[in-house]
Formats: sequence, structure tokens, C-alpha cells
Amino acid sequence: MTEWVRPAGTAADGGYDVVVRPGEPQWHHSGLLVRTLLPGQSVEIDTGDCEYIVLPLKGSAEVIVDGEAVPLGGRADVFAGATDLAYVPRNSTFAVVSAGGARIAFPHAKAAADHPFRRLGPEDVETELRGAGVASRQVRNFGTPGVLDADSIIACEVITPAGNWSSYPPHKHDEHRPGKESELEEIYYFELQLSDDVPEDVKGNDPIGYQRVYGTPERPIDVLAEVHSGDVVLVPHGWHGPAMAPPGYDMYYLNVMAGPGKERQWLITDDPQHAWVRELWNSQHIDPRLPFGEQGAES
Repeated sequence: MTEWVRPAGTAADGGYDVVVRPGEPQWHHSGLLVRTLLPGQSVEIDTGDCEYIVLPLKGSAEVIVDGEAVPLGGRADVFAGATDLAYVPRNSTFAVVSAGGARIAFPHAKAAADHPFRRLGPEDVETELRGAGVASRQVRNFGTPGVLDADSIIACEVITPAGNWSSYPPHKHDEHRPGKESELEEIYYFELQLSDDVPEDVKGNDPIGYQRVYGTPERPIDVLAEVHSGDVVLVPHGWHGPAMAPPGYDMYYLNVMAGPGKERQWLITDDPQHAWVRELWNSQHIDPRLPFGEQGAES
């Protein structure tokens, strides 16, 4: 474990598998909770000055707000497809209960304005295929501007097939440059699975991936982390990428971003040393394994 890398279990607290909150040292705007609910269990959350998203990673649940139960059909796992979700505004109290058991993520961020409670269905989630060749990846935009009405939070899911790179070319969003770059800190939460083509005798192996973050002489940061399911990598600033899925291991990550800016925008700057990679995509095809299982939520 380092300041910016939190292996599974090291960020657990108070019954949560993962706890990252705005207000931690050198962390100001975005947060993430992950909770595993056994059948029949529930959890209650007071949002305070943060807006929240209720995102089933596995299983189904109900969100109870102001006495009303809103069902979330969820999904079998994060690779199975997009899920329905709920947005809960600041200064609210809500509960989540799961009859059959579930693993729920709660991305959140500091908010300065009120937005209404809302449920989004899997059909509302915009799926985007980015890159090409071995840089092909699938992005599920569920908490991005234009999809979710919110104050500051920006969130999405990324699927990277085995052998591919994502978050590539390396990029940053750590300074406010109007129309060019946003100032956003970012959370990566990882899950991995064995790819469909692995032999039977390795089906019990623990899948791995890798994440790179690096800075400048003025703002140094240096992370090259082996990541497993349940691990978290924090990006307070600096160039980040690639996220690498080795052969045999499919990678999922949940991104949660927020910053101090008044405008809710995701504007990035590519590392000039590697920006040329985008030109290669003009002559390459999207990986035919994509998209992964967009069959929608399961009840």
C-alpha cells in the first residue's frame, strides 16, 4: 500500500469494502464507498454536502428515499452489461436494501447545488467504443454531463479486454484552462476476470492488471501498481495511463471524478510524448470482442 494505491481490504472501514471520502489529506472533491450486502441486509447513508450515485456492481437492490422504494434490477457482475442506477442529492438520507445480496458502489462528490433524485435505466447509459487495435476499450457513460443531471460528479465505467491498454495515450486533467483542460481528481476502482479463452487448469487464478500515474518535476507523482479486484488507485494530479490488461485477464474500472471548477466538464490534455498514438487508430479496427455483454440489467 502507498499513499495513492489501496489494495483490496486496506481501504475498508465501518462495514464498507472501500472508503474514500473528500476531506482526506490531499483529497478534496470526490469519494467512493463500496459495500457488500448479504441477503436481507441494508445500509443507510446521510449524504451531507455530497451528491451520491447508487451503482450496483453485482446483484439487485432497492433504494429507499422519503419512504419510497425504488428498485434497481442490477446485473450479474460488472462485465455483464450496464446497470440501472440512482442519483441522490446532497442533504438527503437514503437506505439501500438487497433481498438476494449485492455489491454496491456509491460514487459521490462535493456539491454546491441541489439536483433532483433520479433513477436511470440501463437504456439511459451511453456506451462508447474508444480507441482501436490494442487500445480498444468500452466506456459506459452513466454519470457524465449530458447523461446525468448533477452538480459536480463525473463517473463512468471502462471495460478493457485482455491484452489491451486503456486510459491511453496518457493524459491529465489537473489544471483549469478554459476550453482546454479541467481540474479534476480521479478515483480508479478495479475488478478483473479471467478471459473466456483461458485453459481450464488456470480458472482459479487471481487476475491482475497494471496502472501507471506519473507527474512533472513541479508536481511529482510516481505510481506503477499491480492491481487486483477491489483495489483502488487515486490520481490527485499528473499524467495517468495506461491501464493495462495483460493477456488472459479482462479489466474493469470505475472512474469517479470531481474538482473545484464551477463548470462540470471532462477536458483532458494528452502527454505530448504519446499523443501521436491516436493517429494509428485511423488505420486500425475496434477490437471485435467489444462491446462486452450489453444485455441490460437483470432482475
